[in-house]
Amino acid sequence: MKKIWVAAVALPALLAGGIAYYFYQSAAEAERQSTLYGNVDIRELSLAFRVSGRLALVQVDEGDSVQPGQILARLDAEPLRNSLNAALANEAALAARNALIHKGSRSEDIAQARARLDAAKAAWVQAESEYRRQRELVPAGGSSQQLLEAARSQRDQAISQRDAAQQQLQLLVKGYRPEEIAESDAQLKQARADLAAARLALRDANLQAPSAGIVLTRAVEAGSMVQAGTPAFSLSLRQPVWVRAYVGEPQLGRFASGSKVLLSNDSHPDKTYHGVVGFVSPTAEFTPKSVETADLRTSLVYRIRIVVSDADAGLNQGMPMTVRLAP
Repeated sequence: MKKIWVAAVALPALLAGGIAYYFYQSAAEAERQSTLYGNVDIRELSLAFRVSGRLALVQVDEGDSVQPGQILARLDAEPLRNSLNAALANEAALAARNALIHKGSRSEDIAQARARLDAAKAAWVQAESEYRRQRELVPAGGSSQQLLEAARSQRDQAISQRDAAQQQLQLLVKGYRPEEIAESDAQLKQARADLAAARLALRDANLQAPSAGIVLTRAVEAGSMVQAGTPAFSLSLRQPVWVRAYVGEPQLGRFASGSKVLLSNDSHPDKTYHGVVGFVSPTAEFTPKSVETADLRTSLVYRIRIVVSDADAGLNQGMPMTVRLAP
């Protein structure tokens, strides 16, 4: 009778314990399936001048926080200003010439060209007459061969001046050829491109922060010569903050793009951050560089990116993070 009573008491207790253990294990498995481990993404920029020159001013040091558009360093801009002034003058001269070419010749210019042609013709007629006279006098001994040669030279020069005046008048009357107009247009276009480049180079004398961040390294000093493209600063980006994690295929459906998550770390265990899965890699990979759980290191996993919506200074780049699905 006593054995029956003990069995009657022990059996429900064992059953209750088994049920409790089952639910405990189920809850633990659900928690495990809803938890990932990752790290805050390391995001850095290398900043350099786009033009070469002498560094006139450095305004930040390592560890300084900077804001978008803040000037970090400045080159000596005097050579760049001189280049800009030269480009301005060249563009103005070519623009004026281009306007004259498109407008065509003025009536006053044509009238002056006709007057010059008339004068050249008159000089030619006179030179031709003198040459003929000398040519007739030489055989009879009335003139010398030297005077004849001089008259011939003056006659030839008068012909050249007459022809040049005639061509100049024809050019003014007909206007510029299409090829000459196209050449002038191209020269003006090139001058305006050079002017735009000179203005851009002057703006590039200031090295600005493209976004908010913290200066990690400073590789330049005031007074030194820097070459275009040589890194001057490295900047750690503060916004947006991304967390990189890896999810196994069984969990992939839980952490779809757009899923809301909660994040925490050991440095601030009482602080909970909020985020959204912004990207899920379409390609599986083996043994990624940073996976916190041993059972995933030999499995196919997918990289995901989580955008932290309420990040603060407590999230340093590279910091380990625990990621859980939001309820």
